[in-house]
Amino acid sequence: MFAKVIVDIAHAAVDRAFTYRVPEGLDVRPGHHVLLPFGQGDHVKEGFVLSLSEESGLGEGMAVKDVLSCLEPYPVLLPEQIRLAEWMQEAYHCLLVDALRLMIPAQLRGGRIHEKRERIVYLTDRSAEFQSRSRIQTDVVDLLKKANQPMAVKDIQAFLPGAGPAIGALLKKRVLSESSFSVFRRPEYSQRADERPALTEEQKKALEAIEALSPAQTALLYGVTGSGKTEVYLRCIEACLARGQGAIMLVPEIALTPQTVGRFAARFGDRIAVLHSRLSAGERFDEWRRIRLGKAPIVIGARSAVFAPVENLGLIIIDEEHEGSYQSEITPRYQALDIARRRVKMSGGKLLLGSATPSLLSYYRGLNGSYQLIELKHRVGGRPLPQVSIADMRSEFLNGNNGIFSSQLLSKLDRCLKDGHQAMLFLNRRGYSTFVSCRACGYVLSCDNCDIAMTYHKAQNAVRCHYCGAKKPLPSLCPNCGKPFIKYFGVGTEQVEEQIQKFFPGTSTLRMDADTVAHRDAYEQILSAFGRGEAQILIGTQMIAKGHDFPNVTLVGVVAADTTLNFPDYRSAERTFQLLTQVSGRAGRDKDPGEVVMQTYAPDHPVLRFAQSQDYAGFYQYEIAQRKKCLYPPFSLFIRLLLSDTKEEQLIERGKAYAKELEADLKAALGDDGQGDLLLLLAAPAPIARIAGQSRYQILVKLLRTKRLSKALHAVYDFETNHREDGFLKIEINPQDMF
Repeated sequence: MFAKVIVDIAHAAVDRAFTYRVPEGLDVRPGHHVLLPFGQGDHVKEGFVLSLSEESGLGEGMAVKDVLSCLEPYPVLLPEQIRLAEWMQEAYHCLLVDALRLMIPAQLRGGRIHEKRERIVYLTDRSAEFQSRSRIQTDVVDLLKKANQPMAVKDIQAFLPGAGPAIGALLKKRVLSESSFSVFRRPEYSQRADERPALTEEQKKALEAIEALSPAQTALLYGVTGSGKTEVYLRCIEACLARGQGAIMLVPEIALTPQTVGRFAARFGDRIAVLHSRLSAGERFDEWRRIRLGKAPIVIGARSAVFAPVENLGLIIIDEEHEGSYQSEITPRYQALDIARRRVKMSGGKLLLGSATPSLLSYYRGLNGSYQLIELKHRVGGRPLPQVSIADMRSEFLNGNNGIFSSQLLSKLDRCLKDGHQAMLFLNRRGYSTFVSCRACGYVLSCDNCDIAMTYHKAQNAVRCHYCGAKKPLPSLCPNCGKPFIKYFGVGTEQVEEQIQKFFPGTSTLRMDADTVAHRDAYEQILSAFGRGEAQILIGTQMIAKGHDFPNVTLVGVVAADTTLNFPDYRSAERTFQLLTQVSGRAGRDKDPGEVVMQTYAPDHPVLRFAQSQDYAGFYQYEIAQRKKCLYPPFSLFIRLLLSDTKEEQLIERGKAYAKELEADLKAALGDDGQGDLLLLLAAPAPIARIAGQSRYQILVKLLRTKRLSKALHAVYDFETNHREDGFLKIEINPQDMF
């Protein structure tokens, strides 16, 4: 028997299948993780078996080396995962081995992680005659006699501290014997009661529509905030399990995982596994192993969980499907939605996308029939959507209020706190102030490594770069003119927290941003504490804006509603509407009605008015008309090729030359009839021209969506492949940002 093996080396020169002989008696199957000799020196390398055959397929007389061993007793890759990786290699023009590596825990490669085994000891026949002058040895034997069964060594040590040497001595005397068994390291999450509410009529109809989907079909569940989408997900998974199938549930952020897991664990117990980047290496490996061995048919996790080795996959759910975090920022630059769609096509399962603010592309596909559009238009229990008011900060300033809170928000906060309710304050900027400047000369403290202003963090009395992480002490004198007129501008979450104490002394607050969730369990600790009522106000960035369900929250304050509105990005209006609608939906999710105050300097902007009325359909019609007029996606496609180099002049020269070459390749691929499909090809320094000491240059391409688009994309990917070693940082399709 011969095996086609991909060697675990990330280099284009060896990114192909090599043929190895399978020695007699060695059980090798497709998907096995193996050791094998490679290269002229027969260096021992790891590899993945792609397929088996009875013929080598090589020319006569060609030497064939033997597979040395299997690293695990079972294949680490499912046949479906091998096919998925091969599809990714073609779709994303990546190395096959890079795609395969996504399917397994990183620590599995190189033997960096192993099963955890629990030692147990038990009495032998010699224990009946055992006598010893050692008190601790006698205590160990007596404890085991009382237990009348084997005990874990760690349990004995818990009863008898310092018993380790005594156990070792008893094993040598053969009074004890030992064995071990495999245990799974499990992440801990707070459990909650499974309420299993009665379904609304809308939820019942949604479930019927989802059950009626054809194999490999995609549905978009558009439901207003609080309409019970999660209960629909739970019931869909129940139906999936009843058919003997598995399911994957993706959430966009780790911050949403604890609440989701708590609810799912209450319903499904140990049948769920969790995968996300905050797990320890051992937990991640063991959760993956539980899935691979069929002990956990339900997987909950962030983006990478889409690759979980679930056999007989019947359903993938992508919650908050509009979120940009489902796009990978490292090679291979996959989109989780694309991977999910391919997986259900392979398995014959179904794909369910859910959101209160679907991406324009998904809603567009729902309206044109590419997706099955299913709607939940009302909140569970007939609860009203929160009342949203807009606070005009221009008027506040003219009336003498130059603080960060409007009089309206302060008044509602005061009433909320006096009534014993909780509030959430949202500002999508961390730190204390967004930049520091000299009032005498206008100098702005910028990062030495990046073309970006540094953010002031009062708790550290320092300025930090939020791109490369550089940190500087706050100067007392201007580095440019030497005068002591340093002033802070802009507002961050730290300053919001400080101002709350000024207006409401003694009020308990929690802050949730990238600075406060640095350690591993911070997400769950903050959210759990707020859920238990240990704080009256939760202040945070977009981490608090979506998915959370706190019954006692009756007020949401948006400190700066137009922060993202004027970003130089065609999706700025969409993202602003989504953020405002999502964070507004955190209010009034129980019996008490909710209120929202949006503070803005652009109170008449259409996007804010649509968000105020939670009118997604109206916003969609407005925004899709803008996109059509400007030929923005979904009517076109943006491609960004980003280059980087430490030498700026050489980078600019290379970027201009590449742009000319790429333009010629695109025109050749589009043919004479498709020259008009190329709407834009612009080569220029990136908006942030330097990050972490690297100069950045971009080629921005805009293509009309026609039948020729596929050929144009292949031309771009081929161009990138041919210049992969020449300083390319990344290639992005409809990039998540244009910076």
